[in-house]
Amino acid sequence: MNYPVWQLDFFGGGFLIAAIAVFHVYISHFAVGGGLFLVLTEMKAYRDEDNAILEYVRKHAQFFLLVTMVAGGITGVGIWFTIALLNPAATSVLIHTFVFGWAAEWVFFVIEIVALFIYYYSFGKMQRKYHLIIGWIYFGAAWMSLFIINGIIDFMLTPGSWIENQNFWSGFFNPTFWPALAFRTFFALLIAGLFGFVTATWIKKETLRVSMTRFAALWLLIPFVLFIFSAYWYKAALPADIQEMLFERMPAMTPYISGFIWISPLLVLGGLLLAIRMPRAVTRPIALTMLIIGLLYMGCFEFMREGGRKPYIIYDHMYSNSIFTNDMEQINQQGLLANAKWIKNKSITDDNRLETGRELYNVLCLSCHAVGGPMHGIEKLTAGFTPSGLDAMISGMDIFHPYMPPYAGTDEERYALAYYIAYGLNGRLDPETTVPVSKKRIAVPTFNNDESTHVLLAWNTLGMHTISDTYEHWSLQAPGNNVYAQLILRGETPEVVTDEVVLNYRVESAFSTPADHVHFWDSSAILFGNKLEPNTGLSGSKMQGTMTQEDGFFLADQIPVVPYTKDGYDPYPIVTIEAKSADGTLLATTKVAAPVSTEMGCYQCHGGQWRVENKAGFTQTTARNILAVHDRMSGTQLLAQAEAGKPQRCQSCHSGQATETDGSSAPLNLSASMHGFHSAFLKGQGAESCSLCHPSSPTGATQSLRGIHNEIGLDCTSCHGSIEEHAMSLLKGEADKGQPKASALAQYLQPYVVTPPDEITARQPWVNQPDCLNCHLEFEAPESDSTFNQWTASAEELYSNRTDESGSLFCAACHSSPHGIYPAANGYGEQVHTIQPLQYQGNTLPIGSNFNCAVCHTVEMEDEMHHPNMLREFRNQ
Repeated sequence: MNYPVWQLDFFGGGFLIAAIAVFHVYISHFAVGGGLFLVLTEMKAYRDEDNAILEYVRKHAQFFLLVTMVAGGITGVGIWFTIALLNPAATSVLIHTFVFGWAAEWVFFVIEIVALFIYYYSFGKMQRKYHLIIGWIYFGAAWMSLFIINGIIDFMLTPGSWIENQNFWSGFFNPTFWPALAFRTFFALLIAGLFGFVTATWIKKETLRVSMTRFAALWLLIPFVLFIFSAYWYKAALPADIQEMLFERMPAMTPYISGFIWISPLLVLGGLLLAIRMPRAVTRPIALTMLIIGLLYMGCFEFMREGGRKPYIIYDHMYSNSIFTNDMEQINQQGLLANAKWIKNKSITDDNRLETGRELYNVLCLSCHAVGGPMHGIEKLTAGFTPSGLDAMISGMDIFHPYMPPYAGTDEERYALAYYIAYGLNGRLDPETTVPVSKKRIAVPTFNNDESTHVLLAWNTLGMHTISDTYEHWSLQAPGNNVYAQLILRGETPEVVTDEVVLNYRVESAFSTPADHVHFWDSSAILFGNKLEPNTGLSGSKMQGTMTQEDGFFLADQIPVVPYTKDGYDPYPIVTIEAKSADGTLLATTKVAAPVSTEMGCYQCHGGQWRVENKAGFTQTTARNILAVHDRMSGTQLLAQAEAGKPQRCQSCHSGQATETDGSSAPLNLSASMHGFHSAFLKGQGAESCSLCHPSSPTGATQSLRGIHNEIGLDCTSCHGSIEEHAMSLLKGEADKGQPKASALAQYLQPYVVTPPDEITARQPWVNQPDCLNCHLEFEAPESDSTFNQWTASAEELYSNRTDESGSLFCAACHSSPHGIYPAANGYGEQVHTIQPLQYQGNTLPIGSNFNCAVCHTVEMEDEMHHPNMLREFRNQ
């Protein structure tokens, strides 16, 4: 953060480390093990009095000199260049912490160089005794270089008590020093055997070639046994959190872990094959292949070691983006722009947002991600996100991707970063902030207060039924709205009528099937297992028919309304209901909206776009990505199953309400799973976090919050709490059933919940909901603007199931649906949401309010029959 940054683009994302460092580490280990190989092979030549072996040693020494001094020297300089370029702050910490260690290592390195040159150029010119001494000096200096560098490298992985005392020796002899030293020493020896294969298979004399190939095989096979034991020792020495990160929570490491495991027997097999007498034409390719396999082996290990440090470059001291852990709080408060020394723009404006976002990317992302490059390419990883979606992702990325550092900076800076990546690199933008809607004109049925004998009230219990309308791959919710109705016989004492009457319904704005919507019926038939027609519902209900008689009311169940007509998107289809006597006489008629929306904001994070008119609907791109992410996060195979013709339905695994079985065997219920996971990315955003997914935005295509509470300034959080609190209550409900996943998700959320977690009441979805009477005590004016954490005790107490004091009339019959409480209005106008108040009272207020008891009562009312405090003027006109 406090160093100038060179924009690497293609070469970012660890590409230079992969291209230079792994190759250098491979050669440097050869420089150690190969030194011992030279000395011991020379001693073998003297012991066997075999000049042919001695000549082989001389030629191998020439090969060794060229590889280690030239290729090793060049890549050694390259690795310093690379680490200084990618992470100068961490390089500075290593230099200042271990300055005397580096000095000692460079001394040993100089000794290596001098000794190796003397060893090679004095071959056959120096007494055997002194020549071997020079060889031993080289090996000793090379191993001491390994000794010192091992301490510094493993300090970055396990600094141990150095974090507290900053002591040189505490950092050097860190918790993994000795197992890592053993691991690297044995690794160096077996690599010496791999290089020995290459030079041995080039020997022309067959007997010598076979002899030296078998000798090299011993260098591979004998150290390999000790190497495996040291690998287990190394793993066991790692702290538990690093082991969990590396082997359980970092899927990117899986290929390297698997590669390391599978290459191990390949090396043994290759060593055994080369020990067999075979023609040189066969052994040469095998030897070269083994050398490449050894490089891959080293690469797998180095990537695992690098991955084990994540999200740090120096564990628990400095994050991989060069920000010190101790500086995070200050940066989050003051902003990254105010603290970074080498950033041009110190504030964000509309004109410089892209440029500033690029600078923020350089500081926060450049060390790990490339632009247009082959490794960790940022465009590919973020291709599906809009700026708002990516902003949410960045805010919680460290929770479910713990190898990522937590975001550092202000909310404004975070959005600028997201804007640069999503729009500047991928060309993705958020949906339009304002979606125009037209005022719907409804032919309101007539009502004659003097002559009409019945009042017909109808409502939808859902408030808004949100569905996913692309079913080839995935479904969150199927079409199917419920419409309830009660027929009231007017009189001095009105009564609810259910006997000897028939209620018929008809959806006026019925679903039509233009070419771009036909797929809805065919694909939903695949998913739900029944052949559908445009006028037939998923459960057998139709777009018109007879309502079923229930206990005190009538019900049209699962009407398959969708928000599409021949004219476009319409989230408020109108249902006409007629009540007739047994002889066919028309008793009453009314209309009610059946709210339904496909405006779910999944595409802002999961790719694709709105499917219909830039307003709503799912594309297959979005659906496929949702399944792919689920597979990656949960180890499932949902996308493959869907592609094979088996569409997935969320409720097939995640029940709509409470988990059906106790304990850890059942997945979290759908609400707890969805909110528990996504709240990590949407925390701290208030009601905006709701509208990112739900159709509640006041400028969206649906505007589902249309009731009086919305008009007086309340929002989703007033009743349900913030997304973090809402999720916490659901997760606690599942945790009480013994769900470990719920407890884990709740633990992640605890730092972000305003209400103390132990004070949040556990709840089950669709059972324990906000209760109107928590605010409206004794039906009086509310004393609070929030009812979070006060839930209905059972489903019977839900607003949709509650009746008046007589036990006959449903509350919703007079007050309308949740989220649409009278008086209700949004961009579609008042008429669509207040048909019945307009029909029976000529206003938009709740049925019977403002002393309008005459709607049902033919005599003036003096008693508050339905609930206390009803005989008064309406408060919020």
